[in-house]
Amino acid sequence: MADKSEITQTDVTESAVESFFARNRPYLTAIAITLVFVMMTFAIYHLTSEVRYDDVIDALTQTSASAVLLAIVFTALSFLALIFYDANAIEYIGRKLPFPPMAATAFAAYAIGNTAGFGPLSGGAIRFRAYSRLGLSPGEIARVIAFVTLSFGLGLLSVSAISTFIVAPRIAAIIDVDAAILRGAALAIIAVLVAAAFVGRNGRVIRLGAWRLRLPDSRTSSRQFLVSAFDIAASASVLYVLLPDTHLGWPTFFAIYATAVGLGVLSHVPAGLGVFETVMVAGLGNAISVDQLLGSLVLYRVIYHVLPLVVAILVMLVSEMKQFAAKPVVSDISQLAVRLAPPLLSTFAMILGAMLIFSSVTPTPDSNLDFLSNFVPLPIVEAAHFLTSILGLVLVVASRGLGQRLDGAWWIALVAASLALVLSLVKAIAVFEAAILGVFIVALSVNMRSFNRHASLVKQALGPSWLAAMAVIIAGAATILLFVYRDTDYSQTLWWQFEFSEEAPRGLRALLGLVLASSTIAIFSLMRPVAFRPEAIKADDVTRATGIVMTQDAADANLVRMGDKHVMFSENGNAFIMYGIQGRSWIAFADPVGDENDFPDLVWQFVEAARGAGARAAFYQISPFLLSHCADAGLRAFKLGELALVDLTAFELKGGKLANLRQSLSRGARDGLTFEVVEQAQVADIMDELKQVSDGWLAHHNTREKRFSLGAFEPDYILSQPVAVLRKDGKITAFANLMVTDTKKEATVDLMRFSPDAPRGSMDFLFVSIMQYLREAGYASFNLGMAPMSGMSKRDAAPVWDRIGSTLFEHGERFYNFKGLRAFKAKFHPKWEPRYLAVQNGADAALALMDATVLISGGVRGVIGK
Repeated sequence: MADKSEITQTDVTESAVESFFARNRPYLTAIAITLVFVMMTFAIYHLTSEVRYDDVIDALTQTSASAVLLAIVFTALSFLALIFYDANAIEYIGRKLPFPPMAATAFAAYAIGNTAGFGPLSGGAIRFRAYSRLGLSPGEIARVIAFVTLSFGLGLLSVSAISTFIVAPRIAAIIDVDAAILRGAALAIIAVLVAAAFVGRNGRVIRLGAWRLRLPDSRTSSRQFLVSAFDIAASASVLYVLLPDTHLGWPTFFAIYATAVGLGVLSHVPAGLGVFETVMVAGLGNAISVDQLLGSLVLYRVIYHVLPLVVAILVMLVSEMKQFAAKPVVSDISQLAVRLAPPLLSTFAMILGAMLIFSSVTPTPDSNLDFLSNFVPLPIVEAAHFLTSILGLVLVVASRGLGQRLDGAWWIALVAASLALVLSLVKAIAVFEAAILGVFIVALSVNMRSFNRHASLVKQALGPSWLAAMAVIIAGAATILLFVYRDTDYSQTLWWQFEFSEEAPRGLRALLGLVLASSTIAIFSLMRPVAFRPEAIKADDVTRATGIVMTQDAADANLVRMGDKHVMFSENGNAFIMYGIQGRSWIAFADPVGDENDFPDLVWQFVEAARGAGARAAFYQISPFLLSHCADAGLRAFKLGELALVDLTAFELKGGKLANLRQSLSRGARDGLTFEVVEQAQVADIMDELKQVSDGWLAHHNTREKRFSLGAFEPDYILSQPVAVLRKDGKITAFANLMVTDTKKEATVDLMRFSPDAPRGSMDFLFVSIMQYLREAGYASFNLGMAPMSGMSKRDAAPVWDRIGSTLFEHGERFYNFKGLRAFKAKFHPKWEPRYLAVQNGADAALALMDATVLISGGVRGVIGK
């Protein structure tokens, strides 16, 4: 029998290991991606050991213009098919969207996703930004992302299996694998896919434990298979037409290409850089000259990855210019362009930065150097070469700030690109670099209004994913340098050689500068102290926040009066977020409060402060209005329930619809109940009676005071607002504190407490009386609060989160009276509005909700003991 202390020690060790991985998951993922890239670069370096840089350049320049033009045509066809991934996904979820903005969103998402890395993360973020503005809910957007991701993966798997089965002997001869093994594996994959298609031919639901997935019906599956096959065939043709004349058949090439694309996607390395090239060289190196293959791969990257991004930028520019010319016909696309400008320009900046870095370690054409030697002094050429590489790194760093709409990043990117444009001509007469930098500068200038967040880029430390991207680019530059100058013998004297013809020393110095600069940035990011530490809750902050509360509409913002939440003010002090801290979660309650113009910056400010402290940021019970701002900050929304709002301007007890409420009012009057609103100044006179009712209610329900999204019976809090009371025979039997603002747009109640001996129906009597009082006082609406888990979709195609919530709503009475609470609010015939939890990713949603529950319950003891 094992010793108990050994078991305990093992459990503690395993728990510590799990905690370490959970805490450092982003950094470990970034390290893994970087290591994969480094291993792939070593592999391709050895695979190309017999290849020389000049041979690759010769092969690249020998590519015919007709081949390049044909590759561009196939790129356009591929992206056209990609747009129909989204069109099919939107039809699959049962929605319709205008085609132009939908197509623009899909094009931008794929242009960024194909270049920036893992599509569901980068392309998915674009879809959340744009589709939320087009009316899709977060759950629907998540289903669109899941559909296009699975469609691409299954389409890639199916067409590669079919092509491998057909040309197995040809592939076997190239990669030295038994053809029978290849055919057997391909046939097994085809059989599984056919079986899945047969099972789901009528939209059947498959269940794996708690997970349910509705398979597309035969019509949807067939159509999506054709779209996927067309897309992958077109993208493969882009590279195929760029290859030199070869006896390698298209089906054989296609099978190897599909495998390379799949491995590149699975690696999570941005654009599969290095992984894709390694697989292609390994698979085709025996059939095609490696130098010619590398030249074709470089052109393929430019045409299929960079060109669509440039086109997206140009479309955005044209759209913006048309809007400036006040042409309303493009208003929808113009609004979308403003929305997509930050991520597009962020990705473009990173590509330009990488381009400048890579060009700094590659030689300049001899003719260009000869021309420069006649007009430009050598020190200036050397300085321009070195500074251009550093400016490339600056653009890579600034790209993060551009994605976050920082005005400081906009200025830095504009200055860096402008300087790089001039220096690129001085260092090498690099006309192509200058032209593409010019496009970037114009795009930045036209979209200046999209970068309106006032924040210092210096204070924005790079996160793990950005550090990994920077490491991949620097490692790529080092690999290119080693490849280009592999015939140059290294010696220490190289560092001190300054001649027009000495290219290797120039590249070495540029790489050293890049390594030193990037190392400094990485050390600063990793060692930087926490930028924001929440201080103890201050009474002055609560007072200041209360002043803002009274000038806006949201009545439940009065919960800031509790003084149990931290307050973060916007830069100009016109808005604030109230939030609680539990574990590693910083949880903001509801939407920001105050001037709506400050909300976007305030959301970013809160998210960045939480990330800087190593915490997860979350927004609890937010409205649909805030979803797009949360999406901009990289948060994903999950539905919590529905808020009930009663229109007081139309609240009448006449007619049959509210007959039951009339009866409640009449019954209460017969029972001797009287209603009164005690103004704030007089609440102190009845505090003892209120406390007696509150204590009796808590004891009767065997519960404790709540916090965070609910108030507690604390004298200062109760004294800060008017209180509605019910009396029987002159004695208070029930009360509710009213939360109101000076705008009278909305009112609500927080604490609702009854004596155990209060007459039956007292709650209905109290609510009806409150609504009548508020209506007569000129208030527009009454907030009945949220019904948790209400309105969650039960459809098989709904997100897992919604299906779990729907199940709890239907069968969770043992834990919480979800249906009873919804039914009580429904009797007032309110308008239902969804409320959401927004967190960084799906894995953190459950953890954030658990932490929110602990906050509301006043601690873990409150969760366990009510």
